[in-house]
Amino acid sequence: MIVFDLQCREDCGTFEAWFNSGMDYEEQRQAGLVQCPVCQSADVEKAPMAPRVPRKGPSSGIAKLAALQAAMLRSSRWVGDDFASTARAMHEGELEPAQVHGNATLEQAKSLIEDGVPIAPLIVPVTPPNQIN
Repeated sequence: MIVFDLQCREDCGTFEAWFNSGMDYEEQRQAGLVQCPVCQSADVEKAPMAPRVPRKGPSSGIAKLAALQAAMLRSSRWVGDDFASTARAMHEGELEPAQVHGNATLEQAKSLIEDGVPIAPLIVPVTPPNQIN
């Protein structure tokens, strides 16, 4: 499939249309089948458009997730291996609620969830602050 930006020569504006190929577009245009969605005129032409090239590298899905998670963690405090006890103490009102992150075993996480403590796993692993070079 290919997408073209098309322009109505009756000044209705630019619109997008999908075709199986460039040849398919030409055949449909010559047969009068490509029409403006506003005025139904077949007097349309391809509009100038930039090529749509997929991005590679740092803007990949995992990089975007990592950047989003890092932004969210800026307002969170690292509590390390004390995560489970800290989260539970905040939930029970023993500590002032705050955004925290740290380590928890699978058993600790299951126990927190069963007790209704609101937690969520980090999508991308993080390096603890004391281990950053």
